Amino acid sequence: MRIGLQIPSFTYPSSPALRDILKDIVQTADEGGFYSVWVMDHHFQIEFAGPPENEMLEAYSTLSYFAGLTEKVKLGALVTGVVYRYPGILAKTVSTLDVLSGGRAYLGIGAAWFDREARGLGVPFPEVKERFERLEETLQIILQMWSDNVGAYNGKHYQLAETLNSPQPITKPHPPIMIGGTGEKKTLRMVAQYGDACNLFDGMGWDRVAQKLDVLKQHCEALGRPYEEIEKTTLGTILPHMTADNIVAHCRQGADLGIQHMIFNFAHVHEITPLEMFAKEVIPAVTGW
Repeated sequence: MRIGLQIPSFTYPSSPALRDILKDIVQTADEGGFYSVWVMDHHFQIEFAGPPENEMLEAYSTLSYFAGLTEKVKLGALVTGVVYRYPGILAKTVSTLDVLSGGRAYLGIGAAWFDREARGLGVPFPEVKERFERLEETLQIILQMWSDNVGAYNGKHYQLAETLNSPQPITKPHPPIMIGGTGEKKTLRMVAQYGDACNLFDGMGWDRVAQKLDVLKQHCEALGRPYEEIEKTTLGTILPHMTADNIVAHCRQGADLGIQHMIFNFAHVHEITPLEMFAKEVIPAVTGW
């Protein structure tokens, strides 16, 4: 079992400076045995974490800052909205993060959903059917750019004259691709066809998580993809009243379903104490599973 940290909020006390608070958070996670650190790919804050006016940092600039502060944790956006970046530029961005972090990048990606921030900032936000078409083409383009094929790509939505990408990522065969979402017909099929990891919400309940994993397994079987190749991950929230024993028991339930990587966000993460509790009491208890 691997434990990750998601940082969905950047609204903290005004002192010390935001950059220093984030430095303490990510270095504590890195030194405490967390496997991964994630940020959201949003430009306005989402309702789950606060009002839209709250602070929100751009994802890949933030991850680059984290790369320079850490040595071990994997780094990714949970998850990149497909509409915000041209696919070739996204491949280049994640390749750069992987090279400069020493091979620690994930590509987390999804079809995007937050229309307010897109329209607010002038980003085209097509209907859901087209967003999923663009997601599939983006996955195809990125995999081509992370291969020896530097030829053209001609899709319905994207046309690239040459898919040159130098330097290539350090991670071989490429940074793992995590496709976020629970849609059974499109998202989980794309996980089976193109992805290295899925990401489900543990808050939906373990019965529904198990159902989604069964659907993923069916897609893998239909495509001839070994189900075991897919990293099964979840995203959840640690509430202040939860004890280490509560959290370990929760992780045990996930592990029993085959979840291998549980990512959590924390209330009051800037106080550092929750991360220290995880490092001392949770991570050692679940690492051997």
